[in-house]
Amino acid sequence: MPAAKNHPATPTAAAPRRGFLASGLGIALFSSAVFGTSGSFAKALLETGWSPGAAVTARLTGAALILAIPAALALRGRWHQLRDNWLTIVLFGLIGVAACQLFYFNAVERLSVGVALLLEYLAPVIIVLWLWAASRRRPRALTFGGTLLSLAGLVLVLDLTGAVKVDPVGVLWGIAAAVCLAIYFFITAKENDTLPPMVLASGGLLVGAAVMWLAGAIGLLPMAFSTADTALGPWVTPWWVSLAGLVILATVLAYVSGIMAARALGSKVASFVSLTEVLFAVIWAWLLLGELPGTIQLLGGVLIVGGVVLVRLDELRRPAAGAEPAEKATSPLEHANDVEPVP
Repeated sequence: MPAAKNHPATPTAAAPRRGFLASGLGIALFSSAVFGTSGSFAKALLETGWSPGAAVTARLTGAALILAIPAALALRGRWHQLRDNWLTIVLFGLIGVAACQLFYFNAVERLSVGVALLLEYLAPVIIVLWLWAASRRRPRALTFGGTLLSLAGLVLVLDLTGAVKVDPVGVLWGIAAAVCLAIYFFITAKENDTLPPMVLASGGLLVGAAVMWLAGAIGLLPMAFSTADTALGPWVTPWWVSLAGLVILATVLAYVSGIMAARALGSKVASFVSLTEVLFAVIWAWLLLGELPGTIQLLGGVLIVGGVVLVRLDELRRPAAGAEPAEKATSPLEHANDVEPVP
């Protein structure tokens, strides 16, 4: 994830050319926006009889097939890159794609969707705590404040009101999903000029799809498909329209842009920006499913963006402060650090 990779300072004239997208924030927000469509497309399929496991499996399989050709072209015959980076690809697909979704589904079985999602999105806090423990340095004030502000905003966006029955086993599944999500950000943030993002996305989705098919085959996940028409807003569309949206928008574009954003921003900043996925999901549900967001959810979105801004400001403050030499910006974990030794 590098827009904040803290390389040696470039001439100021080059700064305007970086632009919003080049900074990584634009790409990260785009990734969150298309990721946010998955709930609406998936819900349209689930309401016609699809099981969650079937929807996820079709999603990953379709995306892996679509990305296979572009990934092969990106390799340009350098197939040794797959051999050299096979562990990264397997971990990305196994943990960041398949395991994260499997654990989340297990949490949903025992908890409300809101609570399960909140637990999964504890990933940014896990990253901050991990970096704190690894560096033995406390997070700086802006990062700590951004953490609290983003989590408070997430609670408001999810609109968790009333008494919620908490199942301890479900909580453990949700925390496991959060750990997987945190690992996903670390994996995608790894500086690796020999493995194009397209190849990592394609390989990881292929591994994830294989794991999901295996989970279905052994009975871990029920597999139920349907060819009934789906409803998206005022339109009634064939089932494959919702599936195409789930595969192309919510997966292919989302994962590729997500990896690019992670490498441009660092794992912690990208994970905070990813919290806006919840807000985007609410907006898409309003547009496609007629679920109008409430005032409290809009307020939560403002808090999330405020938290992201605080973390980003802390990240950008390092080069200006000149606290550490630029050559230290080599470790993907350190790129994610908003803790004092600066990456």
